[in-house]
Amino acid sequence: MNKTILLIEDNLEMRENTAEILELAKYKVLTAANGKEGVKIAQTKKPDIIICDIMMPVLDGYGVLHILSNDMATASIPFIFLTAKAEQMDYRKGMGLGADDYLTKPFDDTELLNAIEVRLRKSEILKGEYAKNTEGLNEFFLEASGLMELNNLSESRQSKRYKKKDELYHEDGLPKFVYFINKGKIKTFKSNAEGKEFTIGLYKEGEFLGYTSMLEGGNYTESAEAMEDSDLVLIPKQDFFTLLFNNRDVAHKFIKLLSNNLIDKEDRLLKLAYDSVRKRVAESLIMLHEKYKTEDETNPHVIVSRDDLANLVGTATESVIRTLSDFKDENIIQIKGSNITILNYEKLVKMRN
Repeated sequence: MNKTILLIEDNLEMRENTAEILELAKYKVLTAANGKEGVKIAQTKKPDIIICDIMMPVLDGYGVLHILSNDMATASIPFIFLTAKAEQMDYRKGMGLGADDYLTKPFDDTELLNAIEVRLRKSEILKGEYAKNTEGLNEFFLEASGLMELNNLSESRQSKRYKKKDELYHEDGLPKFVYFINKGKIKTFKSNAEGKEFTIGLYKEGEFLGYTSMLEGGNYTESAEAMEDSDLVLIPKQDFFTLLFNNRDVAHKFIKLLSNNLIDKEDRLLKLAYDSVRKRVAESLIMLHEKYKTEDETNPHVIVSRDDLANLVGTATESVIRTLSDFKDENIIQIKGSNITILNYEKLVKMRN
């Protein structure tokens, strides 16, 4: 299938000549005479690549890139600037805003087509899906490292095993790594002045954690601990920022990988404040089941210690034990050690709602 190129250029002669070259190279070409028109076409047609003049009436090229970069539907489309000005400041401004390449007029046919082919090839590399395990993560790093701008990615990413209750990092500590869970379960939590823990995040295989504080440039705002024996990959801080800031295509893909594990903490805090212990235990059992369920399980169940469940619910362990005992007497759950089998899932849902 032929790739679609959006050409945004206010000069009629330049627009027609460039479009003709692209069509001869078997590309499908969409054209716009100004930036405002170009933005509308990009948002509705979703081209494979955008070639845009900088100096235009109505909306200049910088404005076009700013609008499209802040729209998730168009942010990952490769973007090449065209300009008649060869000044270094223009180049820096364009690339600083996130442009993928920059061509100075006049350019020859080969220069134009080569720039397009390189950008499309890099974009295709990063459109693939990656398995949510160490192999998939390494595949992503390998392909990202193959791009010229990212060829210094560290090869010393270490895998590390954490036993149950081992700490990954502590509140107020300085972030050095982003953690990828290849196997196991991790919780993040805060502690109050009395040492009481409140669980604020649950993470499983294929998810990342520890990057929020790094992005904010401060210390960790929570602690992280293994809920069971877990295998993690530690991504150095330098690699993390290289992936985010050195290439727009890679950044978009990496952000998609990162954002898989977002949880609604505000909603949980509201539930903590207003829901009864019984309702909150039901909510937590449902959340644990949904978070960690497997495709081949025959009965809904969760494996969690009473202390961890109490931290998740936000109440005393004794209160959780009493509530679980009530649920057992009502034939809602069955308990065997840390394994809780849900016998009446619908009743838990009604209790939660």
